[in-house]
Amino acid sequence: MELHWTDVALFVGFIGFVVAFSMYKGRREKTSEDYFLAGRGLIWPIIGLSLIAANISSEQFVGMNGAGARNVGLAVASYDWIAAITLAIVAMFFLPRLLRAGIYTIPEYLEYRFSSTARNIMSVFMMVIYVGVTISSVAYSGGLAIHTIFGTDLAAAVWLVGAIAALYTTYGGLKSVAWADLFLGLALLIGGSTVTAYAFGAVGGIGPFWQQNADKMHMVLPERVMELPGSALLLGIWIPNLYYWGFNQYIAQRALAARTLREGQFGVLMAAGIQIILPIMIVIPGIIAAGHFGDRLGNSDQAFPMLIRELIPAGLRGLIFAAIAGAIVSSLASMLNSASTIFTMDVYKRHLAPQASQSRLIWIGRSMTVLFVVIGCLIGSQLGKLNAGIFQFIQEFQGFVTVGVLATFMYGFFVKRAPAAAAVTGLLLNPIAYGALYALNATGMLPMAFLNRIAVTFIILVLVMAVITWLRPLAKPRQMPINGEFDMTTSPAVRWIGITIILITVGLYVVFW
Repeated sequence: MELHWTDVALFVGFIGFVVAFSMYKGRREKTSEDYFLAGRGLIWPIIGLSLIAANISSEQFVGMNGAGARNVGLAVASYDWIAAITLAIVAMFFLPRLLRAGIYTIPEYLEYRFSSTARNIMSVFMMVIYVGVTISSVAYSGGLAIHTIFGTDLAAAVWLVGAIAALYTTYGGLKSVAWADLFLGLALLIGGSTVTAYAFGAVGGIGPFWQQNADKMHMVLPERVMELPGSALLLGIWIPNLYYWGFNQYIAQRALAARTLREGQFGVLMAAGIQIILPIMIVIPGIIAAGHFGDRLGNSDQAFPMLIRELIPAGLRGLIFAAIAGAIVSSLASMLNSASTIFTMDVYKRHLAPQASQSRLIWIGRSMTVLFVVIGCLIGSQLGKLNAGIFQFIQEFQGFVTVGVLATFMYGFFVKRAPAAAAVTGLLLNPIAYGALYALNATGMLPMAFLNRIAVTFIILVLVMAVITWLRPLAKPRQMPINGEFDMTTSPAVRWIGITIILITVGLYVVFW
């Protein structure tokens, strides 16, 4: 693709400004709390936009538009609309529990509720998933976008994405990441909306689009659509959403860094509201691309990049590319920061150097950020050999550990006398139970959609934990720590806003049934 000079100027200028400004904001990080939790000083607008920027990556722009271009259509928007409901639940019920405990990491909560063994298991699982699946897949999908739009070498594009993300993350920690997300989040919303507008223009507007794609504008699909069957909406899709938005370190870390409970709750609810409108830019363009380009669209994951290449005029491509690059960089930065936080606070400080100084902890965090990005890019460079879409790859392989994490937290929240053995068993049984179902599906012996497999896994884990609790209940519930210095004041508006978001989302399902 031939670039206009304004494209290059917009892209370089915007990315350069964001990196420089975020590094400036993170220049005074002197303690581990400063570096990993931004000094617990984030306010709600930064939290809200940072949550969206961390979530919306090339994984969504590329992967979800790719799913929309296939036979899934609008139904893939369930990942966003169920997320809106999930975020409302997190703000109202889960976040107060986590913030009251004053934790650095999500695995840390498991030590207080269950045991250090449970914390260790989750820490290892999370680092493996972050580096082996999420970091590598986001780096790959970002590289794929650059490769498709500009014709650059795919491997080189993957390493470029990783290098930019690692630069300011390594320097300033979560504060740099959060301030970068403020600009990158706005850019991706503007850029994504711009592509959607041009895509609608290419097919003659909303009316012609609806006439051509009415069969793809349904949220509940037949069971034969294995990627997202209608039955998955009953339980399956709630499991990855509740894990992702409630107990996923690189998402929850923003809320854990809130100045007060109220700031954290309003930030999470802001993200919930944005999730409702996201399908307009990360699903609808893919549906348009499938009909507009037809056989020219060889790989469905190329739907969004192809729209940019074919429809966006010179002079605007730099803005759109900056938005995509921002989405890629923000997600990678978030994952790298959280993976290094877990290693530093859950592994290094607890087991290798309990007396480590604050400067030493920051140095370890920076070193691990660099190591993790190198490993992620090495793996990401090989993901082009996948037969399935990147979004499906991410979902499938996170199922080996995330179901156990959610089951353990939910069970620990609601069953006060659940013993440590229940948590440890639930975490360790997850890869075994899910792996068995995955193998049976792969061989054709027991065909089952991904979301239904994780639903069955979740039920198995909860039943096993229930049996263990029945046999060996705690004599009395464990006392959780309380961060007495943290402002736990909330607002009545939190519940009203949360309920409103839930009702709007349910209404959308009724309209697009």
